[in-house]
Amino acid sequence: MRTSNMRLSHRLVLVAFFAAVITGGWLTWEIDAVDPPAASPTDKAQEDLSRIEYPSQKGMRWHPHFVLPNETLESLYGNDWVWVARFNRVDRRHVYPGMTIKEPDRMEDIRGYTPLPKEYEPAREHDKYILVDKTEQWIGAYEHGKLKFSMPAATGKPGTETPTGMFRIDARHLTHTSSLYKIDGEEGDQYPMDNALRFYIDEKNVGYWIHARDLPGRPASHGCIGLFDEEMQQRVFDSPRHPVLLDSQKLYEWAVPDSDYGDDYGEAEEIEGGPVVEVRGDLPRYR
Repeated sequence: MRTSNMRLSHRLVLVAFFAAVITGGWLTWEIDAVDPPAASPTDKAQEDLSRIEYPSQKGMRWHPHFVLPNETLESLYGNDWVWVARFNRVDRRHVYPGMTIKEPDRMEDIRGYTPLPKEYEPAREHDKYILVDKTEQWIGAYEHGKLKFSMPAATGKPGTETPTGMFRIDARHLTHTSSLYKIDGEEGDQYPMDNALRFYIDEKNVGYWIHARDLPGRPASHGCIGLFDEEMQQRVFDSPRHPVLLDSQKLYEWAVPDSDYGDDYGEAEEIEGGPVVEVRGDLPRYR
């Protein structure tokens, strides 16, 4: 398959093509950064995801779980670890001893969990429509008003929030990297932003993208919208060993398929008639 071959070549094309693109001046500056596993900046002790309030979880029964040494999502929840990760909007790399996560009282209550409506009237007239709910930290893909699939997201944090409003996907870049942020400080490589979909350029010529990134369980970016992609994390951080969560790939392949926009060779390209993107809501409350 084209996609599999392209992803295997990421290591070779990321640096070379990034340099060519910047030299050519096609891309705007974009904003994003990675949050390494660590304590919350608003909680100097340890990360406590049970303090984040999502409206959709108000009527659900769950309790805080303090992660002990040698505990992982897999050891705690078996095959249901995926649903617990989604429920907490967190990736496996950011679950570590000493933090607290939300654990459902009954696992069956969160299987298939999504906070977004199954039908959304504003999307009814659109073949493809992307809804981003900042309050829920969630993104949904709609076809003619019906929810096709949805997934957790990490939007901009306080002070660098993702802009709200109506936008449209106007560029795609399978092997995008950040022009502003590096993985390990000044000496590291540019932070990867695989499966990037640009939806907005501000007055300072800064581009905002939906793309693969780390999900620490809360709003975390400088304005972009990040989605699970453990294949990217495995390539860059060598963790997790067996990638499972590939949400950014799923959205990218649905939003800008070759059948609609031509063969995708991993190069940055502007597109016309991309899906509408609606960004709504305020950031969730942190108790």
